[in-house]
Amino acid sequence: MNATPSILPVILCGGSGTRLWPLSRKSFPKQFVPLIGDKSLLQLTLERVRPLSDTPLALSSEEYRFLVQDAADAAGVVVQQLLEPVGRNTAAALAVAALSRTQRETLLLFLPADHHIPDHAVFLNTVTQGVATAEAGFIVTFGVVPTFPSTAYGYIESGGDQTSQVRSDPSVPVRRFIEKPNAGLAQQLLLQGNCFWNAGIFLTQAGTLIDALQQHAPDILEAARAALQQSTTDGLFTRLDRNSFERCRSQSIDYAVLEHHNRVAMVPFHGAWSDVGSWNAVAELVPPDQDGNRILGQGHVRQCSDTYIHAPHRPVVALGTHHLLIVDTPDALLVAHPDHAESVRQVVAQLEQEGVAEATTQRRVPRPWGVFDSIDRGERFQVKRITVKPGARLSLQLHHHRAEHWVVVKGTAQVTRGEDVFLLHENQSVYIPLGVKHRLENLTSESLEIIEVQSGLYLGEDDIVRFEDGYGRS
Repeated sequence: MNATPSILPVILCGGSGTRLWPLSRKSFPKQFVPLIGDKSLLQLTLERVRPLSDTPLALSSEEYRFLVQDAADAAGVVVQQLLEPVGRNTAAALAVAALSRTQRETLLLFLPADHHIPDHAVFLNTVTQGVATAEAGFIVTFGVVPTFPSTAYGYIESGGDQTSQVRSDPSVPVRRFIEKPNAGLAQQLLLQGNCFWNAGIFLTQAGTLIDALQQHAPDILEAARAALQQSTTDGLFTRLDRNSFERCRSQSIDYAVLEHHNRVAMVPFHGAWSDVGSWNAVAELVPPDQDGNRILGQGHVRQCSDTYIHAPHRPVVALGTHHLLIVDTPDALLVAHPDHAESVRQVVAQLEQEGVAEATTQRRVPRPWGVFDSIDRGERFQVKRITVKPGARLSLQLHHHRAEHWVVVKGTAQVTRGEDVFLLHENQSVYIPLGVKHRLENLTSESLEIIEVQSGLYLGEDDIVRFEDGYGRS
C-alpha cells in the first residue's frame, strides 16, 4: 500500500447497545464491553485507525467521556471528544464534526465505535482507495460484500461507471439505499450482484459534507453550528451548548442527506465485517466445536449442539440443548432461541418500563477514577468493592443519608475525613459518619481495592454532595 493519506478518523461513540443485554446496558454499552478477548470494540476501532492518525476525534457524551478516554489510553492514542448533551442521531453528529474543522479540505473518516473488522490492513487499503473520489467532492461510503441474504442490515445498490479517473480507485456511484429487507428481497438483492451491506462508514471532505447538509438539511446544520459556537472546552473535552443542540432535529445522515444527494459514491469492502448487532453475531465470533457449540468462559456442554454460552464469571452447564443462546452475568441471565435474538431490545424496553434496575444498570459501574462493584444490598445497607486506579482519587464529598465504613484489602489509601488526612494499609479500616466530608485517594503506582459498607435510610448514587472534583463533576 502506498503512503497513507492524511485522514482524520471520527469515531461515533453513541448507542446504548440494548440488543446485547444483559452484557451491554445503557450505563455500559457494547462499544465499551470487552467482547474480543480483553479488548472492547472501541479499543479495537481506535487501534484500526491508528495508522491514519494517533489523535482521532470522537463524538461522545458526558456519561461516556471517561470510558472513551480509557479505551484511547489502552489503544495508545489521544482522543479529542465532542460531547453531545443529548442524542440527536448521526446527521447532527457528522455536522458538528465537519464544522469543527478549520480547513474545508480536511478528509474525515466517519465510523461507528462498535463494529468488528479483524483485518486492519484490508480495511485501511479500502479506505485509501476512496480518497481520490472524496477529494473530487463526493461523499464516499463503503459497502460490505454480502455473504448471505441478511435481513438485519441495510443495503447499498451501486450503478454506473467509476466516479474517478484514477484507475486504482474502484468507487462507483450509489444508485439507492435500501432499508432492512424481508427475506425474499434480501435474497433478490444478493443475486443482483451490485448490492452491498451498508456499514455506515463514510469518507468525505469537511466542506463537501457541510455543503450537502446546507442543501438537504439546513436546519440541522444551523443547530449544529450554534451548538459548536457556544461550546466550552476543558482539555480534551468540548461540550456542545445544550439549548442549541436540543433544538436540532434527530435524523440519520442516510435519511437527511445521502438518500437525496447526487454525489455519493461507494467502494466495495471485501474483508470480514460485523456490526456485532445481536447475540447471533457475537456467537459467530467464537470458533465452534465439532457439534457447533460455541463456548466463552466457564461454559460446559453435554449432548448439546449449536449452543452458545457466554459465562465469564462462573460455571454454566448446558445438558441436551440445541439451538440456544445462554448469556450469564453477575446479576442477570438471558436464555434465548437464536431466531428470537433480535427481540432482546423489546424485552429490555419492557423491563425498563417495569422499573427493573438491571435493564439499564450493571452491578459493576465504571468511574473516571476506577470502578465499583455492588456486591450485596438489602434494607438499609449496601456493600461495594471499590477499585481506584494508580494516582487517582475520588471527589471530596459528603452524604446526607448514609454513613460508610472502608476496609482496605489491597494497596494503600490516603483518606480525608473531616480535617484529618491519614494513610490506611491492608486490613485497616475507617468509619465515615453521615454528613462528614471525606475523600479516598491512591497515591501509589498499584491499584487500590477497598470494601465499602454503606448504611442508612437512602443509598442512591445521587446522595453525593461534591466540593472538589478532578473530573468536572462538581
